[in-house]
Amino acid sequence: MKANFINLVHTCKRSVAASIIPMFFAVHTVAQTTSVASVTCNIVTPIALVKTVDMNFGNIAVSATISGTAVMDPSGTRTTGGAGGVTFPATTGVVSPASFNVIGQPGYSFAITLPSGCLLSDGSSHTMLVNNFVSEPAITGTLDATGTQMLKVSATLNVDAGQAPGNYQNAGGVPVTVNYN
Repeated sequence: MKANFINLVHTCKRSVAASIIPMFFAVHTVAQTTSVASVTCNIVTPIALVKTVDMNFGNIAVSATISGTAVMDPSGTRTTGGAGGVTFPATTGVVSPASFNVIGQPGYSFAITLPSGCLLSDGSSHTMLVNNFVSEPAITGTLDATGTQMLKVSATLNVDAGQAPGNYQNAGGVPVTVNYN
């Protein structure tokens, strides 16, 4: 009986050892697993800016002794400012803010960057500074359901006392930039 008991104990030890050893190996083989992920991308319509109208302050009269400013808002309304040396004659000429079409992905918002200033020249030695650019919409805009938005840009024209008569232009244009937010 004692021999049977010892055989049973040895058999149990071997059975326990035989069942434990594969568990250690099984743990090591399950320690690594693999899964997969999809990769997707959505290409959106590139943002574009198309000028439709140039900025024009129209006809301006200036004092021989007093400087002033012509201030235009994005709607095209002009006001005078500065020292008061600027007036607007009854014959206004063409008055318009710069106008652009922003085109891109419907519903996307965009940031607007305006220039700090530029010089107008009469082609001779006479110049005027244009600065304080503003836009409508201001700072940011959102493209509508068709992917478009009108952008109007205006500024302040600084006129010296006794400014020489003539047609003043900015030969290089003024950069207006839009970027998706």
